[in-house]
Amino acid sequence: MTRVYLLTVLLSLLPISELRGAIPYAYLNEVPLWLAALVSIATNACVSVLAFLFLETINKLLLKWNVYKRFFDKTVDRARNKVGEKVSKYGLLGLMLFVAIPLPITGAWTGSLGAWVMGLDRKKSILFITLGVLISGTIVSIVVLTGAGIGRIFTKTINI
Repeated sequence: MTRVYLLTVLLSLLPISELRGAIPYAYLNEVPLWLAALVSIATNACVSVLAFLFLETINKLLLKWNVYKRFFDKTVDRARNKVGEKVSKYGLLGLMLFVAIPLPITGAWTGSLGAWVMGLDRKKSILFITLGVLISGTIVSIVVLTGAGIGRIFTKTINI
């Protein structure tokens, strides 16, 4: 069972799976849904802190190289010009909702990267990303619960 919990934590930390993969994995491996959600959400909530630390540390090191600095400045300027209006309109609430929608390319990793690129306040961003993670975890848990119930009904119907 320890292996299931370790893989659940790993899935929660990975940008591809995050909560969308961790909660169903744990639940399908006989972890109670409340515990699967708790472990996954707690782990995924740490992502924004890790992402900000990683991005700030690595970026400081890489900015010393002119090639990277030109690429970085150009990319960040383009991103800010493209979505800057939406960020100023929706702000941290928009960031929270973006993280809360459990679809591919949304989640704590992408939200953290976006907040960092847009220069949003780190502490406030981490708080709103964490709120988004809580909402996303709730949505995924409900889908898993209803999906599992539908699966049981479907299986019983076929066996009749």
